[in-house]
Order: sequence, then structure tokens, then C-alpha cells
Amino acid sequence: MTVAVDQEQLAEEESQLKKDIVPSNYGCEILLEKTTIECADDKSFPTDARIIWYKVGDTVHMDLTRCGKVVRLFDMYYDMYGKDSIQKIDFGFGSVNPKMWGYKPKEEKKKRK
Repeated sequence: MTVAVDQEQLAEEESQLKKDIVPSNYGCEILLEKTTIECADDKSFPTDARIIWYKVGDTVHMDLTRCGKVVRLFDMYYDMYGKDSIQKIDFGFGSVNPKMWGYKPKEEKKKRK
């Protein structure tokens, strides 16, 4: 019973921390949150995507994020989860040009004859 209470408290503290931190203030975008390596191993993501491993309590989580500079990514996760939480930052597996990622071409109208 105390384990369930501890997990609820951790989840509540984590949500409190996340409310204060907005990724766009750091120039970052979280593409996949608390994911697995199998999900992140997708070529449809941009080439500037990074995989970050971080520790919350005793569990290690993984996110796929985009950011202009790695130091801003580090700062965001440091501010979110605190000292000694960041385990590793690595390149993602994407192969799409960052300028073209998420681009949707306009639909052409039918021409009159």
C-alpha cells in the first residue's frame, strides 16, 4: 500500500515540475515521450532529432526530441528533473531533412477546361 502511495506522489511531483517548464521556451520540441528504442528507430523523423535517456526515481526513461542546440536540451531536462537525472544524449535515427519534416504540400485545385 505504501508503494502505491509513493508512486502517486512521484507522479504528482513530476506533473508539478512539467507544468512549470515549457519546451518551446528552450527552443525544443518533444517528439516522443517515455518511448522505447524500437519506436524511436524510425526513418521518418528529422535528422536533427536526439534521443535522451533520463532517470526519474529509480526508472530510466527515453524521449525523442528536437532542439537547435544540445545545451538547451540539457538545460530543459536538468530544470525538469534535477541534478544527476540525465544519463545520456545520443543522435536519433531519422533521415528527413529538418526543413522538410512536417511539410504538407498544398492541394492543387482542378483546372477548368
